[in-house]
Amino acid sequence: MSSAPQTQAPSPGIIFDNLNAHVRTSALRGAIELDLFSAIAEGNTSIEAIAKRIQASEKGTRVLCDFLTINGLLTKKDQAYGLTIDSAAFLNRHSPAYMGTAARFLANPMLTENFVDLAAVVRKGGSLHAEGTVEPENPIWVEFAHSMAPMMRMSAGLIAKIVAAEIPGECKVLDIAAGHGLFGIAVAAENPKAQIVAVDWAQVLAVADENAEKAGVAGRHSKIAGSAFDVEFGSKYDVVLITNFLHHFDIPTNESLLRKVHAAMAPVGMVVTQEFIPNDDRVTPPIDAAFSMMMLGSTPHGDAYTFREYDQMFRNAGFARNEMRELAPTPQRVIVSYK
Repeated sequence: MSSAPQTQAPSPGIIFDNLNAHVRTSALRGAIELDLFSAIAEGNTSIEAIAKRIQASEKGTRVLCDFLTINGLLTKKDQAYGLTIDSAAFLNRHSPAYMGTAARFLANPMLTENFVDLAAVVRKGGSLHAEGTVEPENPIWVEFAHSMAPMMRMSAGLIAKIVAAEIPGECKVLDIAAGHGLFGIAVAAENPKAQIVAVDWAQVLAVADENAEKAGVAGRHSKIAGSAFDVEFGSKYDVVLITNFLHHFDIPTNESLLRKVHAAMAPVGMVVTQEFIPNDDRVTPPIDAAFSMMMLGSTPHGDAYTFREYDQMFRNAGFARNEMRELAPTPQRVIVSYK
């Protein structure tokens, strides 16, 4: 005897959850500000001990800890809280992989205000604020350089190994939109014969200079201040790094930059492009695919492009072939392009 097919009743839960998603952002940012994850890492696991360490009310601490547990950032057993594998690695200030500073950029009002009237953004097809985050000398990129460096350190190291495997000896490296400079710095640290030239706004490059000094590669780290679209790059670059930059612009603008890059390269060279790259269905992987919404609200013409689109951009600019590679365990991917 066959049973009748089971049907799932509609539920408003997902609607409620999404409309309240802003609370998750605020909770995580607040926990980072309170240094709650470090407090737990130090052995404070009860509400009383955590509240005392972070100088907060016991009620507020309980509600916040429970909320973070619900959302997968803490564990709870017998009224004792603990860190998850992710929060222990990335949100405990004592961890060498700490990246809590990213909240200062990702939750910055200069970014979040772009999404206050998303209906209007969708109607327009881009940012409501003139050039958005890509306006010249936008101060948000100085904050980016300071705050996002810890989050980029892992991918910078992975990209440095890709470069070293392909060009282990002397190489001249152009780091476009260098920001904090970590990508070029990581290449210099991996290869003592690499010379780095970083391009970005002057105030942003000041942060990259500090990081190069700390890493002990300042003698092999020079800079070109200004817009990547306007400044002269020079020539004979063996490697060009384009990290988290092309998504800010439309396809014709990207192709014009890539032609300029192609002309500045040595006869045999490679470009390493780090990006959020969705599959052709544009809904997977979730983090890469969802990044298109960030670009819709914060730029006039940016998008999260598929590998198929990037492949065509690079080919139109004169590159012979392109390979997409996963950059696990980070959520991003890289494209290695050959002249």
